[in-house]
Amino acid sequence: MDNGSAMNRVVLGLRYDGQAYEGWQTQPHGRTVQDKLAKAIGSIAGHPPQLHCAGRTDTGVHARQQVVHFDTPSVRPASAWVKGVNNFLPNDIVVTGVTCVEDDFHARFSAVSRTYRYHFYTSPVLDPFKPFMTWVHYPLNLPAMQEAGQALVGQHDFTAFRASQCQAKSPVKTLYSLQWLLENDHVAVQIHGNAFLHHMVRNIMGALFEVGLGRKPVDWVAGLLAGRDRSQGAKTAPAQGLTLWEVEYPEHYGIARLFNPTHFLESRS
Repeated sequence: MDNGSAMNRVVLGLRYDGQAYEGWQTQPHGRTVQDKLAKAIGSIAGHPPQLHCAGRTDTGVHARQQVVHFDTPSVRPASAWVKGVNNFLPNDIVVTGVTCVEDDFHARFSAVSRTYRYHFYTSPVLDPFKPFMTWVHYPLNLPAMQEAGQALVGQHDFTAFRASQCQAKSPVKTLYSLQWLLENDHVAVQIHGNAFLHHMVRNIMGALFEVGLGRKPVDWVAGLLAGRDRSQGAKTAPAQGLTLWEVEYPEHYGIARLFNPTHFLESRS
């Protein structure tokens, strides 16, 4: 049932394995997360939705907590926006929860911070049971990588870690923390910041790998940051190790609830 011309702002929590997709943003061939989700939502809403996300992930990048909003005149129960939409999605894209919000909310612009995790492991051979991690053939000097990475914490001009096609208005971003999580036989680097440039996390990891492999000294990363020259940087690290881990919003929007599947029927739809 629809309610005429009145619009509802619907927010979805989303998780996906990015291996099969050419990133978030829609493409003519339709092999993106946005294309799959828009088609599925359209089947429930009865019209093509205009989707807005918290952060556009690149080809092969995953999301543990992606947030998407759209406006619709259609009124549906919460179960339709979650279970119904999931029925039209492939198994590697999942809606975890839904809520309706006031129109001052925006999935991208209302976010106060974002957290990415980059997972990698070192081994002389590839491990097929680590599909969401980057394989590094040779041993790494983790203490050197940790020391080098601390130069990036704080507010800086990250031009040296910015892709040439980046469309951000300013290269100045703030990294609140860069943490190293040693988890059994692999490592996760957790990077928390207010916002990120195109390829910024993968370019940071590429630079840290250079230090870890002994090709560059520890202070090279700080010099690279200060030099603001992407051409002097390292190769962009592979996509499969990167996951959009969490997006934070002001508490009153209730976005955190979207990622606890037991609570989606309690949303305000």
